[in-house]
Amino acid sequence: MVDLTSLPNKLDPKALTCRAVIETPKGRRSKYDYDPKARAFRLHSLLPDGMSFPLDFGFIPSTLCEDGDPMDVMVLSDEASEMGALLEVRLIGVMEAEESEKGDDSERNDRVLAVNCVSNLYQKVTTSTISSRPSSTTFPSSGSRSMPWRASASGSWACARPARPPS
Repeated sequence: MVDLTSLPNKLDPKALTCRAVIETPKGRRSKYDYDPKARAFRLHSLLPDGMSFPLDFGFIPSTLCEDGDPMDVMVLSDEASEMGALLEVRLIGVMEAEESEKGDDSERNDRVLAVNCVSNLYQKVTTSTISSRPSSTTFPSSGSRSMPWRASASGSWACARPARPPS
């Protein structure tokens, strides 16, 4: 299997589209991470009983953020995608996030918000609809993390800058 983190992301700045690889399908309690050395998905953590991921969660290949991982992406899709699915997505915003694990200092870990380009339900969505919510809102994440968020308009998604230029 090829290293999925090194696939071309096929960023189209005009159409605001690129590729995304899904690690954790929506509706799951299990959080999976892609391990590029093993070229496999590994179980990272579990959400508490009764909780599940509301969106497909993954990464944008050929990007590298300050935390050393590819840029995270959360994808609106009509139904859950398969783990390892390669999707073409339309970028609609950024969820600015800080997270800490087990009392460590918090670090920045933004997530790009996107819509699956193959969609009946979301085909007309071009901007984030959560941008009007207050930035002080928090929601639970895996483990002991709590992430304050603020979404930006579709034109400012680039504030989550990749350390490596898109291919």
